Amino acid sequence: MAIIATDAVLHEAHRDNHTHRDVNGGWLRPAVFGAMDGLVSNLALMTGVAGGSASQHAVVLSGFAGLAAGAFSMAAGEYTSVASQRELVQAELDVERRELRKHPKDEEAELAALYQARGVEPKLAREVARQLSEDPEQALEIHAREELGIDPGDLPSPLVAAVSSFGSFALGALVPVLPYLLGANSLWPAVLLALIGLFASGAVVAKVTARTWWFSGLRQLTLGGAAAGVTYALGTLFGTAVG
Repeated sequence: MAIIATDAVLHEAHRDNHTHRDVNGGWLRPAVFGAMDGLVSNLALMTGVAGGSASQHAVVLSGFAGLAAGAFSMAAGEYTSVASQRELVQAELDVERRELRKHPKDEEAELAALYQARGVEPKLAREVARQLSEDPEQALEIHAREELGIDPGDLPSPLVAAVSSFGSFALGALVPVLPYLLGANSLWPAVLLALIGLFASGAVVAKVTARTWWFSGLRQLTLGGAAAGVTYALGTLFGTAVG
């Protein structure tokens, strides 16, 4: 009895520590990319305008324009991209569905051969393939996973991707504008807050990846800071040339 109880505890511990995060929901990539892009692009835009000796009003206006234009552009791009990918997957699923309907035995043999190639004993592989092929929808799901590497029931949503991208970009782009809304009259508080935001967002992303928080934060800080520095220099150069 003691051994059985111990086994039960081990199984429960294994179950609790063997859960996986959702990596196919379609929201994480556009949300992360949107926030990073919003921070970097709007900071770069504002520093470029400021580098050209523009007025404070022009810098703030460029920040709001960049926020609006970038958020809508990101949302439209993500929606179109994910919708196109989803339509491609649906087309391939239709092909597989027709093949299962027209040539069920060939598809069953194909599945058995795939399992054999992975080391399953031939007789057992054929029996497994036969049982899995009895339900057409289950057979479609198995073939989609094995041949296409997708889960038909867990395809990314274009709407989720678009909304995630829009909201996160707008939030990220708002960061360098915020100091001006709170009364700042120079660019540097906006730059400082944006750089802090870049490091923080990079550190937060590390929570859902394998990277350490400080590495991810410093990487994003370096990339964003470099972009801002380059655009400020270009703004200064072009502003002087135009002037």
